[in-house]
Formats: sequence, C-alpha cells, structure tokens
Amino acid sequence: MASTEFHLVTTWAVDASIEDVWRELTTPESWPDWWPSVKEVTLLRPGDESGIGAVRRMKWSTALPYDLAFDMETTRIDPLSLIEGKASGELDGTGRWTLRPDGAVCNVRYDWIVKVTKPWMVRLAFILKPVFRWNHAVVMERGRQGLVRRLARNA
Repeated sequence: MASTEFHLVTTWAVDASIEDVWRELTTPESWPDWWPSVKEVTLLRPGDESGIGAVRRMKWSTALPYDLAFDMETTRIDPLSLIEGKASGELDGTGRWTLRPDGAVCNVRYDWIVKVTKPWMVRLAFILKPVFRWNHAVVMERGRQGLVRRLARNA
C-alpha cells in the first residue's frame, strides 16, 4: 500500500437498537448536531427514493490543525445493515458503514479506504502516516461519543 493510501477500520459497540443507530447514520445533514468534527454537510444532489446517488459535500475538522472537505456519493444501501459511499476531493476512496445487531447492542464498523490528495499531505504522507491514522481514530471516537450522547437524549 502506498504511503498516500489508507485502510482505516473503526468499530463501535453502541448500546442502542440498530434502528436508532441507522436513523442517525442515514441523516448526515444532522451529523454536525452531534459529531463535533463534522462542521458542515450540504446536500448537493438528492438520490433516488432509497438514497442511492445522493451527493453531499462534507467539511470536517480534525484533531490536528487542518480541515478536510470532500464530496460523498452514496453508492449502496442495504437497509439496517450497510451504507457505502464514494469520496472525492481532498480524500478519494470509499467509506462503508456496516451495522450488526447483538442483543441490545448495535455493532458498528466503519471502513475508510482512501488516498490523501491535498498536496502537502501527499508530500508528507510517508512520514505522517501514523499521525494521520491517530487523527482518524480521534475523529471517529468523537463521533462515537457524540452518537452515544445523542441516542441517550432521544431515548
């Protein structure tokens, strides 16, 4: 794998129903309400009745002193189990949410298979790859904590 390519895997065990977790993950425009790293989500193109083909511009802050922006096109939805999208912009690749029920817990896995495209990130990726991995983990943990708080408020 090139230094500019990443396959990052995040797993969450959320004490909530799969339906509740699904509802939050399938409404990205509301992510800034509960995920501190998500600064803005703008719907650029609506998808079909299931959401396939929707394109959203996503602006993220990170644990490091830089922000990222990319468009995410929804390419696959399997209700209550999978959401997949194609990222393009300052990151290019695929993001995939997979949900699995386990009693009262919803197990969530996020696969983020991307290449960095910002020129400074490309130039420094061979040195900063571990830092970028750490940064992703921090951003995702902020998301997990925000989701847990959001679901507790709505319970």
